[in-house]
Amino acid sequence: MTNMNITLNGTQLFGNCPSSSNPTAEKIGKTFVYCIICVVSLVGNTLIGIIVCKTRAMRKPINSLIVNMAISDMLFPLFGFPWILTELLVDSWLISGSLGQATCKLLPFLQGISPTVSIQSLVLIAADRFGAVVFPLSYRVSSSKLCLILATWMIAIVIQFPYILAFKVVKYPDRLVCRPMWNEVFGASFKNHYFVAFSVVFIFIPLVLISILYIIIYLKLKSQKIPGEQSQVKVGQQREQRERNVLRMAIAIVIGFAICWLPITASRILLVFASHITTSSCGFIAFRFSASVMAFANSAINPCICFIFSANYRQGLQHLFSRTRVIG
Repeated sequence: MTNMNITLNGTQLFGNCPSSSNPTAEKIGKTFVYCIICVVSLVGNTLIGIIVCKTRAMRKPINSLIVNMAISDMLFPLFGFPWILTELLVDSWLISGSLGQATCKLLPFLQGISPTVSIQSLVLIAADRFGAVVFPLSYRVSSSKLCLILATWMIAIVIQFPYILAFKVVKYPDRLVCRPMWNEVFGASFKNHYFVAFSVVFIFIPLVLISILYIIIYLKLKSQKIPGEQSQVKVGQQREQRERNVLRMAIAIVIGFAICWLPITASRILLVFASHITTSSCGFIAFRFSASVMAFANSAINPCICFIFSANYRQGLQHLFSRTRVIG
């Protein structure tokens, strides 16, 4: 019987290629990798949220948007990990009946929401930095940041809603499988059009726009000269250094997102335009598995970037641990 392993919004992940000489060791290795990603993502993103909530000085628009990304990133370990673990170890959908249908629809839907919210948050972060650096005198922090954050989730829900309709539990003689029924629900051409449109509108265009904004910001910071007395110059230099530090962190997060999500996006495009080649290629299936791991890993990479590039997050983490020791 054809292997119907499905994940990352309903495309084949593990494929039909011959298994390794030691399939048990391969499963253990893959499970270990996903467990590490899951733990780092849950712990790291939870710490990011706690630090921003407990530190008044951290409650700025950019940190609110980073927390928004952290919340969306936790959708992967919470809802993607159980699904992948089931496919790796059992290769069958374990829940039947109405509950099985509901979970089959919700898991890919929630996984899809995560990168959709993240890329919108990255655009908003870039726009916030652009306003603060390029128009420092006229730029004012938006009081509607909560509305913008809610908008990222509403847009993601609307964009990913087709997964709710497409995914169904299919009963085979020996098992249940959760899989998308794109052709039956929407027609033969919808899936390809949908994947291409999503890739262009929510991956390629935002990354190009973000790149343009950060290039302008970089050029602006590079050309800035701080006039005035020595004390004013020092204050201005300190402010410029803070802007540079924030900019480095924001750019690192964007680069991490691009590195992690462009391979899986490219594989989707290949499945649309060269499916006759890719579906029969074990090399492509191996590439797609690696790309899928990278996409999942992005949820764990973001908090690490924040702690590496931001002294404020590191100090917040130290204060949080020192406070925990005092309480203990």
